[in-house]
Amino acid sequence: MLVLSLTLLGGTQAMASDISFGKNTLIQGQFRDLSKEAGAAISYKNTAPAAPLGITGFDAGVEVSAADIDSGSAYWKAAFNNDAPSYLFLPKIRVRKGLPLSIDVGAMYSYVPGSNVKLFGFELSKAILDGTMATPAVGVRATYTRLTGVNDLDLQTAGLDASISKGFLFLTPYAGAGVVWINSKAEGNLARYSNLSTENIYQPRVFAGLKVSPLPLLGITAEVEYEVRPIYSLKAAVSF
Repeated sequence: MLVLSLTLLGGTQAMASDISFGKNTLIQGQFRDLSKEAGAAISYKNTAPAAPLGITGFDAGVEVSAADIDSGSAYWKAAFNNDAPSYLFLPKIRVRKGLPLSIDVGAMYSYVPGSNVKLFGFELSKAILDGTMATPAVGVRATYTRLTGVNDLDLQTAGLDASISKGFLFLTPYAGAGVVWINSKAEGNLARYSNLSTENIYQPRVFAGLKVSPLPLLGITAEVEYEVRPIYSLKAAVSF
């Protein structure tokens, strides 16, 4: 929890400014690259093994993701008034609830203090194999996220992933892969000063992580994802 708190504090301080384009203009190729990286950053992160929570299960916690961006690019400089950070840090609140038939549902909300960056999302997962002492769990998951608060950019994502996990004592490693659809539309000043078409992008992603459960109700999960660029996530949650 201490590591997560320090990471969260450093991240929000590093990205405490608005995304706003003013009179800056982009060409279509730059807007597409921006949409790829921004879409990857806001897409729903896995940060959980494939095993279902169970019908009485509940999981709630905090998470921070750090998305590596091309801060030297013209499009990120335009978005951050020539002062783009090396990483986009997104602190989040997340909850998941187990349902019958090895189904879990979840929701996420993120707000970066000191900026106009906000987003929300939902997830629906289904375990194909619940997993046992001898066999791994295998699951599939559908996700949705939407960026809010940024007047110059209408951005949303939908994802479909498959993952596998296997617990060993208090450690549960997992890995997975999937595809993310990104819908990005210029609005506000970006639409006013740039002649940009809506981008619809499909891009693959792979991820791997480790959940550590040092106490019966506490789980700490670290994950690395690659979707255009590396993204690092850390979550601490209470589960029962």
